[in-house]
Amino acid sequence: MRTTLHRAPLILSLVLSLVLGFLALAGMAPCAHAQSDRIAAVVNGDAITRQDIDARGRLFALSTGMPLTPDVLARLRPQILRQLIDEKLRLQAILRAKIVVPDTAIAQAIAGIEQRNNMPPGALQARLAAQGVTMRTLIDEVRVQIGWLRFIRQKLGDRAKVTPAEISDQIRLDRAQDGKPQYHVAEIFIAVDQPSHAAEADRFASTVIDELRQGAPFAVVAAQFSQSQDALEGGDMGWVRQNQLDPAVAQIADQMPDGAISDPIRVAGGYLIVSMLGKRTAGRQMGTVLSLRQAFVPFTTELNPNAPTPQQQQALAKAEDISKTVHSCDAMEAENTALGNKKPSDPGPIVLENVSPPAFRTVLGALQPDQTSRPLIARDGIAVVILCSRDEKNLAALSREQVGNRILDQRAELASRALLRELQRQAMIDQRGV
Repeated sequence: MRTTLHRAPLILSLVLSLVLGFLALAGMAPCAHAQSDRIAAVVNGDAITRQDIDARGRLFALSTGMPLTPDVLARLRPQILRQLIDEKLRLQAILRAKIVVPDTAIAQAIAGIEQRNNMPPGALQARLAAQGVTMRTLIDEVRVQIGWLRFIRQKLGDRAKVTPAEISDQIRLDRAQDGKPQYHVAEIFIAVDQPSHAAEADRFASTVIDELRQGAPFAVVAAQFSQSQDALEGGDMGWVRQNQLDPAVAQIADQMPDGAISDPIRVAGGYLIVSMLGKRTAGRQMGTVLSLRQAFVPFTTELNPNAPTPQQQQALAKAEDISKTVHSCDAMEAENTALGNKKPSDPGPIVLENVSPPAFRTVLGALQPDQTSRPLIARDGIAVVILCSRDEKNLAALSREQVGNRILDQRAELASRALLRELQRQAMIDQRGV
């Protein structure tokens, strides 16, 4: 499910010191040329500079693997400016509502981006710093995204609570769809505030799609550029029925193979880029759900398989000892605590059929309850896991809480778009060119 208004804080290993490190980095970017300080737009008295636009462009280019060339930045600038204007409008609304976003919430969100892209804690900071991209660019963006979610909840008022009767009605509607297709999709929404800007947004969407099809991580791109409520969760909408999709998306969903990235889809208010993550039949999808515990032995430097350091060799010896001597889930949690809880002991329910890569799926599938795996080596450390339980479950069945969350997500998305349109109508915006 998505991280939206209803979601409790994610259980993440990133601590406040990481945020402080990010904030310290904010002053380390190279000095901008005077041309970069030129004002590109003024939004209700607040300026957006060429430097702001270029910083966001470099962040996008770095995360997608695009070359950091003047031509690439020139193609990105017009739509980036549109999005920075909308971001400024959201920030102004957040400040007027006196909504404060704690640094810990920002740290959790950034760590979530790292986790969904299989990056060790702090890797995003290091990657950006190596390219001269200030971490302040990402921090400011995430701060607005989180603050806007809280602003929407405040505006929804009583509608932020879903009644038991509404949940029951939705469950009845869902059951009427049993036997029909369901889709697991992720989305990137690119808003179009005026019809005259549609061609520009279409070009931007096409640029994004080209990079996604060449392997750019969808979750990172969504977190940076999607203007929908699920952006921080990588645009993941979860499992939806055909009649829950925008009609333009529903027309092509059945023809999209798993893993496909759509062309730009014109929808009300902008464009959607859709990734098809999976398909199933509504009402029933049996799967194997594993409960695991893990102990993680970290490396102090990234692993070079051809030249492991003495510390990495010691870490392997420690992991091998855990694999041989630990025979219960409680004991594995204790080991992970002793190692500093660098990764959570409980990774949450694991659907075996969804585990990737296949070799890891084979390892987990062969485990019996209270059986410990061999050491599983990654670039940042070594994990040892133990199987606590294995259950066959109907993965298509949603709990009442999940149904309520989905209803609230839909309300929040509609409210978000309506409120942003109202802010755009009321704003004094002076665009001076990019």
